Amino acid sequence: MISLTATYRLQLREGVTFATAQDYLPHLAANGISHLYLSPIFAAQAGSTHGYDVIDPNAIEADLGGDAGFAALAQAAQAAGIGIVLDIVPNHTAFSLENPWLRDLLRHGTDSAFAPHFDIDWSERLMLPFLTDGFDALVERGEVTLDRAADGPVLCVGDLAVPLDPATVGDETDMGALHDAQVWRLVPWQRERDSITHRRFFNVTGLIGMRVEDDAVFEDMHRKVFDLVDGGLVQGLRLDHIDGLADPAAYLETLKARLPDTPIWVEKILTGDEALPDWGLAGTTGYEAARQIARLLTDADGHARLMAAWQEQTGRSGSFHKALIAAKNEVIRQDLAAELQQMIVLADAAAVAAGDEQGQEALREAVVALLVAFPRYRTYLAGADNREDDVALMHRVADEAAEGLRSDHVVRLLTDCILSPQTPEAARLQVRFQQVTGALLAKSHEDTAGFRWNAYIAANEVGADPDDVTIIDDAMNDWLADRLPMAITLTSSHDTKRSEDARMRLVACSRLPADLIALVDGVATLKGADAVRPNTRWYMVQSALAIWGEDDLDTRLRDHMTKAMREAKRVTNWTHPDEAAEARVLNLIPHLTAQWRDTAPAALDRLIALGQRLSLVQTALKIAMTGVPDIYRGCLGPHFALTDPDNRRPVDLDALMHLTEAGGFAGDKARLSRDLLLLRSADPAFFDTAGCTIARDAGGAVALTRDDGNRRLTLRCDTGDDPVVTWDDSAAPAAKPGRTG
Repeated sequence: MISLTATYRLQLREGVTFATAQDYLPHLAANGISHLYLSPIFAAQAGSTHGYDVIDPNAIEADLGGDAGFAALAQAAQAAGIGIVLDIVPNHTAFSLENPWLRDLLRHGTDSAFAPHFDIDWSERLMLPFLTDGFDALVERGEVTLDRAADGPVLCVGDLAVPLDPATVGDETDMGALHDAQVWRLVPWQRERDSITHRRFFNVTGLIGMRVEDDAVFEDMHRKVFDLVDGGLVQGLRLDHIDGLADPAAYLETLKARLPDTPIWVEKILTGDEALPDWGLAGTTGYEAARQIARLLTDADGHARLMAAWQEQTGRSGSFHKALIAAKNEVIRQDLAAELQQMIVLADAAAVAAGDEQGQEALREAVVALLVAFPRYRTYLAGADNREDDVALMHRVADEAAEGLRSDHVVRLLTDCILSPQTPEAARLQVRFQQVTGALLAKSHEDTAGFRWNAYIAANEVGADPDDVTIIDDAMNDWLADRLPMAITLTSSHDTKRSEDARMRLVACSRLPADLIALVDGVATLKGADAVRPNTRWYMVQSALAIWGEDDLDTRLRDHMTKAMREAKRVTNWTHPDEAAEARVLNLIPHLTAQWRDTAPAALDRLIALGQRLSLVQTALKIAMTGVPDIYRGCLGPHFALTDPDNRRPVDLDALMHLTEAGGFAGDKARLSRDLLLLRSADPAFFDTAGCTIARDAGGAVALTRDDGNRRLTLRCDTGDDPVVTWDDSAAPAAKPGRTG
């Protein structure tokens, strides 16, 4: 058994294969990494850059090296003393004609062996929103034809070739009648926003929910995973989007029973003071740890100065929470309109079954109010067997939702159905409500309000709260005391909004608020700046700071600002982009970068220098604190990136192997990472069991202490002194002669 001391997250695809990973193993071992943590390895859609759009969960991706390549990697890893953690996707597969299970379903309908696998509303035909125009119009233009693929007859529209039920295909076929005879129907892609028939991942129609609550589906979805674990090739699992499942707790019980000795981590976004349910897991993947470190290093007074300046320049007031509620009200009616309509139908059925039939408008009002008021990703209700915390939370949500609402009675009715379903209709409402709350919060918080509330974007992070950007020592120590020893500690991932070093440059703004304000004011004087909203300028300046000095800077900023504006949905969006409005913002970027290059603002230099020092502190805290440090690929050294796809750009793995020999920040971070990871790997038991506390002095220096009664390790982190991080490793006072515990 390999002791778990640190994981290294490697993004496969786009040229990174199992062979690439194998070549990298000696470097990981030399840096004290115990486990290689891989992005999804199973067959995905052609051209997939991430692997979460799985088409076959029981086939290893051939382009990565297939079964033989993975076996070779696993064997080489074991020889190097490194385990493998797999990222798996139980919630969804690709809603794609490349998906063989889905193709079988399209051809054979509910007679398909795979019909129970997909989460589909069969009250009407399965909607395929793949067309650019109405089906009848395409038929009239002669763009719909009949053909034959290797697995049977197909209906062709452009590049689409949709499987047909063979029994419906005759010698002379009327295309409209043939289409009407299928269990599916082709519709324009614009219909996906408000009328789909399958459960999707958030608002991504190209991913379809899987019914792993069904025992047969569970086995089919995990067969290859079990083979890899049973064969000793895989030593741990990371579960993607656990909150999308119908019953996460039951799913995890089944999985743990099958893999009792395998550590399991869940991608679970914890908000506020929310705790991970007692599921008997190794822990979460660690977004809450990134948040706590950023809060620990944020200066409250400096943040207040930034907020005041931002509010003065933008005219904004109120709180992020208020902005989030506004975003939720928009997102549920727009991006998630299809989910809202499904919820209203389910609520109607539950109310009728309860003998309390309601009007559609009252149901709509009550459903929206409950969804918008819900503050977390979800509860974990299952029938009437519910945790007290979840019941109390739902009652608080109902109280808030009902306040001032004409349909407050309907809110109470639906809450009762969700909390204690007495009918099959209420049970379906319970399940679906809990799946939609997470999608709504993610799309509203991370992907909308987080691009609107731009005073201090260091706090606009997954699971973070821009209204609560600092933490006192006692609260930090309470959190550390409750933390599971095997919980992952991440500071960067493929999903974080900024990489760890980029985020620390932004945290530096709270300690040097006048410098950020000076940079923002300087950009306001540039040509074209008056055509860009002040709030957008604040966002642009911070984004430029976050990746300043990187290659392809202007292009990356243009791509990111385009995404940020479309996610904010103020003047443009993904469905109907306003390119003229976008151009006014994008045209400012070259003027900003030219100004900074030509004048080399002292404020910029100070923020970058402090950001580097904060990055070293963050590195030390992450590696030494309770939990298992996770290193996102490239992050043993400097890594400056914005949200995806920027943070998924390829990294030069060869160059990373020599960073400990480099000078400057790159070498400092690489050597600090290596030394602390080796310190940790030399005594895993100590880091598993030793208590952990932090303390800050009046000057802001942070001391982190680990103590198990026999050994004490103290790290001192001070951004004002060189070296930034030092440590003392000695016998604990209680273990020294003449002392008692």
